[in-house]
Amino acid sequence: MSEELSEESDRPVIERLEMPLPSELSTVFLGGLFLLALLAALYVAREIILPVVLAFILHLLLAPALRMLERLRAPRMLATVLLIGLLFGVIVAAGTALSGPARTWAAKLPEGVPRLEDYLSFLRAPIAAVRQFMQQAQGYVSGIPSTASAPQDLGMGSGIWMSLYTGTWAFADGLLETVLVLFFLLLSGNTFLRRLVEILPTFRDKRQAIEISQQIEHDISAYLITITIMNALVGLATACVMWLCGLGDPILWGAAAFLLNYIPFLGPAIGVVMFILAGLLAMDSLWRALAPAALYFAIHLIEGETITPMLLARRFTLNPVLVILSLIFWYWMWGVPGAVLAVPMLAITKIICDRIRSLAAFGHFLEG
Repeated sequence: MSEELSEESDRPVIERLEMPLPSELSTVFLGGLFLLALLAALYVAREIILPVVLAFILHLLLAPALRMLERLRAPRMLATVLLIGLLFGVIVAAGTALSGPARTWAAKLPEGVPRLEDYLSFLRAPIAAVRQFMQQAQGYVSGIPSTASAPQDLGMGSGIWMSLYTGTWAFADGLLETVLVLFFLLLSGNTFLRRLVEILPTFRDKRQAIEISQQIEHDISAYLITITIMNALVGLATACVMWLCGLGDPILWGAAAFLLNYIPFLGPAIGVVMFILAGLLAMDSLWRALAPAALYFAIHLIEGETITPMLLARRFTLNPVLVILSLIFWYWMWGVPGAVLAVPMLAITKIICDRIRSLAAFGHFLEG
């Protein structure tokens, strides 16, 4: 009798450890075709879907603050308007405050180009050799001599202004859609979850849907809050270091470090290049010019390799190779916003797969 009880008690553990793979080839092909169709739809309709996904991620970030305001007896409508106004008010205020220093550094760029050329003179020969090789290779492939000059585009100026106008209009359109979707997501609360629970057939499915929803909201909101706090500390430390180095405009560099740190791996790499160029523009000595980039890299190592992984290790253990591939893929799909949203979307995918038995193998594959 005791052996039977021990076998019964071990069954749930064994079932939880089982990660079944699809046995039918048709299931694999249908799943692959559905995934390809879904990705194609996400690429074609990115102007519509990207603001919706961004609004959903912002909803996860603001949900704890909304619940706190409701516990303080604030009406949901008032709390929603207050949170959205505070979020986008901070964004507009930061953009307005940083526009002046950004224009100042843009005006310094033409004056600093000769200095950059002097510092980087040792790269002229390799770059010229690579350029000549590429021109010759292109000439052999196309049949056009490498000495032939390309025709000048007389409409370049108008094309730049048209691209700028189109990009500004697309940004304003996406921002308006994000605000509208975020407003109604915060206002509706758990309406979608309640409707989903009502239509699911079994009690097990209902409980699983609630558990997945709660886990996604809890883990992703904790991840976003933790990352935002750490990025703010990185921005503060970067601003102090740049002020001590004498680079000037520490608020601008702190804000740039804060924003770039939302993109794992690629953001800090862009930041190192940015600080190298800024140091070369502002400093007379080569070693002093490289100091801002070196100090920024040290700050990133302390934060990105020690503090943040220690804080997030219990919730997120994503495969770093898959994180890089996800960044590259979503940047290709949706640009810079896709790179920012890549890690939260990958984490949401893992949470869902870990709690659906038929997808448990894929969730285990995503684990670091």
